[in-house]
Amino acid sequence: MPVNIRTAALLILGLIFILVVTLFLFILIHSSGKPKPFLDEDDNPIPESISEKLFVELNGAKFGLFIKGKDRENPVLLFLHGGLPVYFLTQKYQTGLEELFTVAWWDQRGAGLSYNAKNEHKEITIEGLVEDTKEITNYLRDRFSQDKIYLMGHSGGTYLGIKTIEKYPDLYRAYIGVAQISDQKRSEQIAYQYILDKYQNGKSKSRLTRQLLENPVLMSGPIPNAYYKIRDYVMHDLGIGTMREMSNVVSGLFIPSLLFNEYTLGEKINLWRGKIESGVSVIWDEIISHDLSKESTNFKIPVYFLHGKYDYTCSYDLAYDYFSKINVPEKGFYTLEESAHTPILEEPEECIRVIRKEILSNKW
Repeated sequence: MPVNIRTAALLILGLIFILVVTLFLFILIHSSGKPKPFLDEDDNPIPESISEKLFVELNGAKFGLFIKGKDRENPVLLFLHGGLPVYFLTQKYQTGLEELFTVAWWDQRGAGLSYNAKNEHKEITIEGLVEDTKEITNYLRDRFSQDKIYLMGHSGGTYLGIKTIEKYPDLYRAYIGVAQISDQKRSEQIAYQYILDKYQNGKSKSRLTRQLLENPVLMSGPIPNAYYKIRDYVMHDLGIGTMREMSNVVSGLFIPSLLFNEYTLGEKINLWRGKIESGVSVIWDEIISHDLSKESTNFKIPVYFLHGKYDYTCSYDLAYDYFSKINVPEKGFYTLEESAHTPILEEPEECIRVIRKEILSNKW
């Protein structure tokens, strides 16, 4: 190799090495792993507030969670995430939930802070997750001396939430479903048809259109693996994925997770290890094989749904249909007009208004 070519090659390798090291150090700087406290106007911690990251051993596993609230005397809210814990997104998108609740952002078995390389995802069942939820709930009830708490599920976490309040209604004041699952197999088929129609009628995505046509999502048979590979991309491309304004998972989810200060570097790695190993959801096969509108419609506590109008990850229309079939002491369905799949991050002020006025005011 001529000297000038060898020199250029070494220079390029050197620059790449410097960039990689710089990027690593930048991420490391943003990985303190320490929860950010709530501060008053003088930058002093608010005395009655709580901001903790902790690990508890319950039900044969070690669970990680964040507990956040501006007044620890507020009612407790346990948040059930879907396929990926979304607490890290609150660094960029404030929910305002900590104004009304003491919020427990719990990472479920095999996910995020609760990821364990020794866990076998095939052993995680909905029945086991319901028992985990009960144990975390009882921990929170005991710690904050509250007889009942609020339960909020998001996406896949809404399936877990419904199954939990069915079995243990006496533990909860009310259930709030955000992007509520109902008949998820049908939802996937509806989303597929919507995406295909959009691409065939204006979107210049010939390769993706061909892939969609070759791998249809039907009510009979399994969902094609080839569809799963493009599912997130096409949903975010059309503004019907995680958030209306989130164009892709790399800039919208992956990079924000790397820059999230309250995770350590190792916890960031485990966040994505858990996601890769679990796929769409660790209980996905169960979720898509059940129709909640046919099997889970009677509850002993109030039930409320917050749903984005543009949500095709969990169909808005199917969620409303499910809501109409529910028999409960009190219920409410609230449409977020500018949201897709995560309205508590997309339209937080409206969600907080609804929760304060319509849910917390209910004395049932």
